Amino acid sequence: MAEMTTTGTWLVDERKQTAFLEAWVAFAGWASSMDGAGTLRLGRAGRDPGQFVSFGAWQSAELAHAWKAHPEFQERIASVLQHVDQFLPTELEVVATASDGRAALSPLSVARTS
Repeated sequence: MAEMTTTGTWLVDERKQTAFLEAWVAFAGWASSMDGAGTLRLGRAGRDPGQFVSFGAWQSAELAHAWKAHPEFQERIASVLQHVDQFLPTELEVVATASDGRAALSPLSVARTS
């Protein structure tokens, strides 16, 4: 069970940004209550204030997929998407981490590249 990060690039018209932010915060609050969810974050691109990027940490791909299969997921994500011009989701398997001056490769990433 590899750690996973879900990401999304959200392109939002300036006139819709307040509604988008409110909807995303409500969606992320619900998502962060799911089993295996870590911190969810939303950032804005410095050069393009209409582009946002979200990051969600998950203990495993299986738990992230269970969240996406949850009966409420489609309804809740739709409440965010109605304010968005374009959305590009991505799933990333964590292959290396660094904190407090230490860095490490994920054991699974080493096995897959050998």
